[in-house]
Amino acid sequence: MKALLSKSVGGPETLVLEDVPSPTAKPGSAVVSVKAIGVNYPDVLIIEDKYQFKPARPFAPGGEVAGIVKEVGEGVTHVKPGDRVLGNTGWGGMAEELALEAGRLIPIPDSMPFDEAAAFIMTYGTSYHALKDRGHIKPGETLLVLGAAGGVGLAAVELGKAMGAKVIAAASSQAKVDLAIARGADSGVVYPTGPFDRDGQKALAEQFKAACGPGGADLVYDGVGGDYAEAALRSMAWEGRFLVVGFPAGIPRIPLNLALLKGCDIVGVFWGTAVARDPKGHQQNVRELLDLYSAGKIKPYVSEHYPLVRAGEAISHLASRKAMGKVVVTVD
Repeated sequence: MKALLSKSVGGPETLVLEDVPSPTAKPGSAVVSVKAIGVNYPDVLIIEDKYQFKPARPFAPGGEVAGIVKEVGEGVTHVKPGDRVLGNTGWGGMAEELALEAGRLIPIPDSMPFDEAAAFIMTYGTSYHALKDRGHIKPGETLLVLGAAGGVGLAAVELGKAMGAKVIAAASSQAKVDLAIARGADSGVVYPTGPFDRDGQKALAEQFKAACGPGGADLVYDGVGGDYAEAALRSMAWEGRFLVVGFPAGIPRIPLNLALLKGCDIVGVFWGTAVARDPKGHQQNVRELLDLYSAGKIKPYVSEHYPLVRAGEAISHLASRKAMGKVVVTVD
């Protein structure tokens, strides 16, 4: 079988497609014939050794897959050969076949295409955990989503709306804002490209305040970081919740006096560790997400497809921050 391998530290151009032995199913594990792989920002980081986890090389990037169970190991009962599944892998997904713990696999309905399934669990899982478990979102609250046209951002827009919030989409272009509004946001704001000097950051804060209205944002979903974070924090409502999700614009420096003045919470969102620490809570969230999908309230927006041989280009495209929705790699 073929796999896209990281054999040395570097960007997507360092990845190589090679033949490797097909995996076998050990006790408690399953082998999946991969049909689609979701591309996520951790794929950009992990091949450069900048992610929280640093797997031994060679390894394949790719943290979420969808496909068909090929074989199962001893003790596996909740999936069987022939089942259509999705799975979160951490890494290893950009391959024609993948062996992983069977507990990481989730059966999917026949109505869910493989590309949507591969674009589902990391983005919606992260954003649902953020809004429900960490942000305790309530109907009628105002939610400001930064990076609203990206994978997790667009999921946060859809979920926020499904959970009864007033959703304001913030993104770097009108086309991105328009996409977020088409997916359920109530309104949007186009922010300029950073970094910003002090005057620029104050102007950005005023943009966010105007978009949120006099009451401010009850929740800020920050999947961008950088200089955008402080400006968004300044738009918070009293006792609001600032959700720290990601840093493609860089790790921000937050003046903590703002948290004091706003009486607000700055809340970390680390979905992968939350899944490991509370598997029952994760399983409940997955059931609720699949119910929302079946009801038509959420639906992954897959903007582009790349074949496995061009998966490095897919990661590069995501790293450029030009992608909207999800980018998916497909396997014939």
